[in-house]
Amino acid sequence: MLSRNTIKLLRIPFSIFLSPLYFFALSQVPDIKWDKAVLIFIILHFLIYPASNGYNSYMDRDTESIGGLEKPPPPSRELYHLTIVLDLLAIGLSFLVSPFFAAMIPLYIGASKAYSYRRIRLKKYPVIGYLTVIIFQGALTFWLVYFGAGGLPPSSTPWQGMLVCALLIGGFYPLTQIYQHKQDLEDGVETISYKLGYKGTFVFCAVVYFFAWLTMAQFFINSQQVVKLWVVSIFFVPVIVYFIWWFGKVIKDTKAASFKNTMVMNWIASACTNIAFIILLIWKGFE
Repeated sequence: MLSRNTIKLLRIPFSIFLSPLYFFALSQVPDIKWDKAVLIFIILHFLIYPASNGYNSYMDRDTESIGGLEKPPPPSRELYHLTIVLDLLAIGLSFLVSPFFAAMIPLYIGASKAYSYRRIRLKKYPVIGYLTVIIFQGALTFWLVYFGAGGLPPSSTPWQGMLVCALLIGGFYPLTQIYQHKQDLEDGVETISYKLGYKGTFVFCAVVYFFAWLTMAQFFINSQQVVKLWVVSIFFVPVIVYFIWWFGKVIKDTKAASFKNTMVMNWIASACTNIAFIILLIWKGFE
């Protein structure tokens, strides 16, 4: 029987913060194979992401707040073994999607491990760590969903969609690091958020998020989905409003760059983008 602490450190609810990328990619698939789409959701959100979270916790051994957990319990060897089982199960189930899909899953897992593994530790390099996240959690995720759920040739995946997902992650990820500067430094990690500083992190994320919207706009306009662009943009408004409010608080006092405010930002952004992309997915069913 798995211990409660082990299950907690998988941070399965935290996986919802990455689900907008899945729903965006799925909403763009021309002919969805729903059995494979559901399987891909399970593989990503209940196996790969939790395994990545757990492995990161095992390597970091955080004693202060981390994404999704204000007071993380100490990791155990059980957690490490469970992450291996989850990764192997993810690879095995991926063959039910397609052999080529299954061949790509280890790339994602390998990048995740290299990000946290003490002897490689990509996360300690601000630029390399940042690029690793946006390429694999962003662009590759779009490819996995689009290719896996569509059953199309690998080369048919639109690069614009991959870029949108990379920029969406890129415009948000540094904000998830903003309350951890001290903890990361004590562990020898200099994140891109630390390098940018508190104000610089907000400015950088605003610029990248703006380019994410521009890329999405071009993608929707080129595919004659202008109305859908407006729908998505409407749901971006609450995210922007909270972002600006939070930025104002941080300018006055950097203590506002806290775990609590970061989690509120995460939930607002995740909820709004999930609703927007799920609407696009439902809309697709009536076309």
